[in-house]
Amino acid sequence: MSRIGYYLRRVVVTILLIYGVATLLFFAFRLMPGDYATMLIASGASEQNVEQLRAQWGLNQPLYVQYYHYITNLLTGNAGVSRASGEPVIDTVSTAFWNTAIIAIPALIVAFVVGTVYGAVMGNSSGSAAEKYGIIPPTVFGTTPDFFLGIVLLVIFWGWLGWFPSGGLAELSTYRTVGERWHIYFTTDFLKHATLPFLTITLKYLYYPALIMRGSVVEVRGQEFAVYQRLLGLSGRTRFKHIMKHASLPVITVLPALTATSLSAQVLIEIVFNWPGLGQLLLESVIQRDTPVIQFLFLVIASWIIIGNFLVDIAYTMIDPRITYDE
Repeated sequence: MSRIGYYLRRVVVTILLIYGVATLLFFAFRLMPGDYATMLIASGASEQNVEQLRAQWGLNQPLYVQYYHYITNLLTGNAGVSRASGEPVIDTVSTAFWNTAIIAIPALIVAFVVGTVYGAVMGNSSGSAAEKYGIIPPTVFGTTPDFFLGIVLLVIFWGWLGWFPSGGLAELSTYRTVGERWHIYFTTDFLKHATLPFLTITLKYLYYPALIMRGSVVEVRGQEFAVYQRLLGLSGRTRFKHIMKHASLPVITVLPALTATSLSAQVLIEIVFNWPGLGQLLLESVIQRDTPVIQFLFLVIASWIIIGNFLVDIAYTMIDPRITYDE
């Protein structure tokens, strides 16, 4: 199979996976007991009003009709309407998505890059103190619960030092001065508010790439090509670059899993810092039983992971020429 054929096959598999997840979510949420209408009944709404709402939302239609409308609406960019706010789900989720992505993606990239280089330096420093004890700091950060790490940073940098604000996206005065909503991302006030959540995510997820890269470098250093380069008298910097390239494949593999883990942890981190992102929106939607929002959030998160795995597969073929495309 050619490289182009392999890429096309991976694209088709990725699309089918996302479709499968969307289908699974639809039926899973229909089988779950209780919904927003049930909560309305518990709060004192009349049966007649609740039935009117069910009819308005299409919940009285046969399941296959609901499924057909669900899939066709998704294909046209319509994820439904929030039962709690009455706003389109796309609008509700998109704002929270960008608030999460603006700190989560850069923080994960920094954690991945710094952790990879840090692990490579440890693995390449045979017998040194860096190899023996260098793994302790990222291990401490990585094994500390994310919400507790966030609280510790809050106590230090907000409570004791007063360097950064305690939470939120920005001060109310900043919201009043900006024009478009996305302009707030370019204010110094936003950068101050984003520093502690960013630092929490970065410190938390340094551990995985650092540990994997350290072990991978130790293994690669003993391979024949590394020994041959050392016998040729190549400089340490040149040999280190070659070792890092060959040792990086296992680290790249962990990136989608790292993303998935960070998204689940994002809920608690955003609660600690009162950050209006996907995690906080998911918590509020669960409390309100806002199933259209919850369902779409799960689809967004699953799609993020699936597409991440797809990009990793493509990156593998570009980094390692030994990979074949046979069935």
